Amino acid sequence: MRKLVELQVDAKAIKDLTNGYPLILKDAIVTNEVEVEEGSLLHLVDKNGGYIATGYYGAQNKGIGWVLSRKEKEAIDVKFFTSKIRKAAEKRADFFASDDTSAFRVFNGEGDGIGGLTIDFFNGFYMVSWYSEGIYSFRADIYAALKQAVNTRGVYEKLRFNTNGQYIEKDDYVSGEKGEFPLIVQENGMNYAVDLNDGAMTGIFLDQRNVRKAIRDRYANDKTVLNTFSYTGAFSVAAALGGAAGTTSVDLAKRSLAKTIEQFSVNGIDYESQDIKVMNVFDYFSYAARKGLAFDVVVLDPPSFARTKKMTFSTAKDYPKLLKDALTITNDGGVIVASTNNASFNMKKFKTFIDKAFKDYGARYKILEEHQLPEDFVVPHNFPEFNYLKVVFIQVTK
Repeated sequence: MRKLVELQVDAKAIKDLTNGYPLILKDAIVTNEVEVEEGSLLHLVDKNGGYIATGYYGAQNKGIGWVLSRKEKEAIDVKFFTSKIRKAAEKRADFFASDDTSAFRVFNGEGDGIGGLTIDFFNGFYMVSWYSEGIYSFRADIYAALKQAVNTRGVYEKLRFNTNGQYIEKDDYVSGEKGEFPLIVQENGMNYAVDLNDGAMTGIFLDQRNVRKAIRDRYANDKTVLNTFSYTGAFSVAAALGGAAGTTSVDLAKRSLAKTIEQFSVNGIDYESQDIKVMNVFDYFSYAARKGLAFDVVVLDPPSFARTKKMTFSTAKDYPKLLKDALTITNDGGVIVASTNNASFNMKKFKTFIDKAFKDYGARYKILEEHQLPEDFVVPHNFPEFNYLKVVFIQVTK
């Protein structure tokens, strides 16, 4: 039997929670010394015992859990989860019906009403990501709900609640058909190879779909494109399919070479005509400057935090320096695609990083377009801080 724990909420937090704020912050709880275990249902009340919301306990980043319902009598069971998943799937009806896209997000955590849980669709297969032990304790009910709400070809999962939200290494197959990987999915008519059972990553970040399309359709034609922190080369593929004069993909991970070759190959692109470098991006900037290389389009999509033997990189601190380094090898009139998925700062703050970098470098700039999360990555209404993706296309004037 699941434990139900009553917790009193601080007066200041009540308004936000009542207005739909989904995250239960540690600071919002007044009740002390209560033993709460992962997965416990939380009955949130005001100082007079008046009902505010029902949530679950699951430690994740700065929160201790998420609100599930604001109806006191609503049971948190298979029927509840089925209704949430079905509604989310209905919102993505256009994606399910699409002829040229077969990979997208079906359920986006707190935006679809269950924080700590995401569900992605890959050509009939579903991948469920669990972000806390708390939500994972509802696994049986949620998998039963998924089966009722949608037709699943096969189901895989990612457990992302090891220390600091790290992925837990295991066989990720759950049920249904076992996928033959790489599985080829389509995105706006481009092919991408994915593997749902090969560690934390699948081979593509679905939240960048509109950015890849913009690069292909509006920025790549006849241009030289540098893709830094390139992972499996997805931006490079988009650029090549958009008629780029040449692409260069740079990533420190050794596996990025084989993965990038694979992505070019499934699109019929001769990978030998493209440049793929396995090296530290900052070393590459120095190398390119020494060789007199410069690019028309430079994509910067670094991890929020990275550590190598020589250095530590954090987007919150080091993004202006990264931009300045990129400027040294960007052609006059060229475009830098500056991207970050760091949720700890907003778009306004990100633009101050851009401004600082250009001022320090002594160049002018014009913002051509901006992107945040695409429409399948639904975020809670009125709470833009959950819209973590920030991408700015910047034209450089030297």
